[in-house]
Amino acid sequence: MSLPKDPVMLLSVVNTQLRDRFSSLEALADDYGVSPSEIQDMLKTINYEYNEELNQFK
Repeated sequence: MSLPKDPVMLLSVVNTQLRDRFSSLEALADDYGVSPSEIQDMLKTINYEYNEELNQFK
C-alpha cells in the first residue's frame, strides 16, 4: 500500500498508523519507503507538525 497524495487523507492514514502500528515516524516512513521529511513536508502544507512525544501529527 502506498501513502495518499492528498494531505488530509495522508494525515488520517499516518496518525492511524502511528497510533496502531508504529512507534515512530521513522519506522512508518521506512516501512512505506519514503523519508520522514517527505511526510512532514506534505503535512506542513495543512499546518500539521509531528510531535515526537505524542507520536502523532498535530
